[in-house]
Amino acid sequence: MNKPKRNVFAERLLSLVFVCKGIWHLLRSEHSIIIQTIIGVAVTLAGFWFQISPVEWMIQTLAIGLVLGVEAMNTAVEKMADFIHPEYHKKIGIIKDISAAAVGFVAISAVVVSLIIYLPKIL
Repeated sequence: MNKPKRNVFAERLLSLVFVCKGIWHLLRSEHSIIIQTIIGVAVTLAGFWFQISPVEWMIQTLAIGLVLGVEAMNTAVEKMADFIHPEYHKKIGIIKDISAAAVGFVAISAVVVSLIIYLPKIL
């Protein structure tokens, strides 16, 4: 029996459509993602201004991506928790708090990365 041929390129293209839809939804509806995107753009512009090294670019880009990615996951966890249990529940609150803490850890790390990169250039 012959299996139908998979069009891997079309599947990857469809995945990109879902990625774009998710990003668009986040940017339209999530205040924290908008703020973090603005901060990411500002830090990127600072990178051009201060002519940071290729290694600094890699670390900065990773830090920005991690903050935005973890914030997106936090949003997904919160929306799923609200869908599963719309009324307040102590355990759902703990789940949301832990998810928010993950964002906090990554955001603090990103600030430290920025300080390590930019403080020597400013002082």
